[in-house]
Amino acid sequence: MKSSKHRLGWIGTGRMGYALVTRLLERGCDVAVYNRTRAKAEPLVKLGAKLVDRPADLADRDIVFTSVAGSQDFAEVTTGPHGVLSNGGPVPAVIIDSSTVSMDVSQKVRAKAEEVGSALLATPVSGNPKVVRAGRLSIAVSGPRKAFELSLPYLQMLGGNVSYVGEGELARLVKICHNLVLGVVTQIMAETTVLAERGGIARADYLDFLNGSVMGSTFTRYKTPAFVNLDFTPTFTGKLLRKDFELGLEAARKLDVPMPVAALVHQIVTNMIGFELGDADFAALLQMEAWGADLKLVPENRKVSDGLEDKGKDGKNVKS
Repeated sequence: MKSSKHRLGWIGTGRMGYALVTRLLERGCDVAVYNRTRAKAEPLVKLGAKLVDRPADLADRDIVFTSVAGSQDFAEVTTGPHGVLSNGGPVPAVIIDSSTVSMDVSQKVRAKAEEVGSALLATPVSGNPKVVRAGRLSIAVSGPRKAFELSLPYLQMLGGNVSYVGEGELARLVKICHNLVLGVVTQIMAETTVLAERGGIARADYLDFLNGSVMGSTFTRYKTPAFVNLDFTPTFTGKLLRKDFELGLEAARKLDVPMPVAALVHQIVTNMIGFELGDADFAALLQMEAWGADLKLVPENRKVSDGLEDKGKDGKNVKS
């Protein structure tokens, strides 16, 4: 167990936030926590967390992490009346935000942070709570380099891969691009899996071959159990994927980049929501493809690996 050099704060203990702050607490960090619904954060006290009543109560912490639902929530907990940057006194040296928020809102919070003597790091992540627990989370970081270097030991505790990509909001664009890949790869997985099954090949057998080839990846292995056993319990919903596709297409229009494949998959995801699969995991693209092929899917009830193996508590792979 490592001792914490800095006093940390954490805002937002939803599914991801809870898993992430748990990693810090398990490594001996001094963490004070705020969550809008206090009861959801109370179990963290057993791991050593201190609970506070308002985001502003974290203003005297050295580094404060935020993991909230969206842009409005991020603005509220940072620059709102009871925000961590609105106390009129000491402020954290660094705010580290892993929420999915708009670049415009992030820029406004960044400007406020600079005005009061703090620094904002945008740190969107790739993964979900199970990926976090396995030590396989990837983190993109943008913002002031000095703030990144100060925060790096704690970012390494959260994930196995930390990539510094530059100043400002660049990490937000990295995450949007990443999620476009998620959707496109899942769609082609769905198409080829249905093609294989229509040809008489079990889904598990086709995906076992794919995952063992040079085309296989951590992601294709992770989605394999959902495809094989039709478990669409959400890790990331179709509605959330559509939102990120719309952010990506908006960025593409601003930067004058044609995105024909992404635009097509956006329409498929939108159709999936129209078929009332928007609250399911986006692996339900497989069901959409099967309906289009008039193929009835049934669970194969086979035990298949999701490819996640714990790298250990302190796996470090830093790209900068």
